[in-house]
Amino acid sequence: MANQIPSALIFTLLLICFKHAGALPVTFSFKNNCPFTVWPASLSNADSPQLSLTGFALTTGASSSLSTPAPWSGRFWGRTRCNTDSSGKFTCATGDCASGRIECRGAGGIPPASLAEFAVRANDGHDYYDISLVDGFNIPLSVIPQGGSSECRSTSCAANVNAVCDSKLAVKGSDGTVIACKSACLAFNQPQFCCTGEFSTPDKCLASNYSSIFQATVP
Repeated sequence: MANQIPSALIFTLLLICFKHAGALPVTFSFKNNCPFTVWPASLSNADSPQLSLTGFALTTGASSSLSTPAPWSGRFWGRTRCNTDSSGKFTCATGDCASGRIECRGAGGIPPASLAEFAVRANDGHDYYDISLVDGFNIPLSVIPQGGSSECRSTSCAANVNAVCDSKLAVKGSDGTVIACKSACLAFNQPQFCCTGEFSTPDKCLASNYSSIFQATVP
């Protein structure tokens, strides 16, 4: 049975959208319900401008908001176990973007990291969002839309994948605890796990014991 993390321990993104809002900006509200500090980060897709804030800290229970232009597409993720060394270089144990600063400034997160992906005011005028573990998992995420169509529903990865992570996929912190879980593709870089080459079609891209960990924990 998967270990479910209580909702109070989930890093939450609130997507606040407005029906028929045209080119009005969309607000993302971030709430850290984890019992440790999380450093959210953002990366815009190639066809969208970088946001005014690409990295910041949220202590336990803290909230923050960020507006995006419309249309906009990109991703958010949470970094953990971050610190600044004596030279002023900022790094994180998971989700680090290697910018050396708290803001990522157009750099993506180093996997494994749980991703919240968004397309705001896409070509058809709708908002799309998902939580992706294709690059692995570091912390639970949830997305709760507010406003707009009632068809927009919450989505989450509320299970503690780290607790059931296979030892070959596990990323451990300096204290020996599992702080992130790689996908099999990331860990082994082999076609059968990445669904590439001769394994690129649905009939050849089959579940493995490793992918089953994610599927069983976060269906």
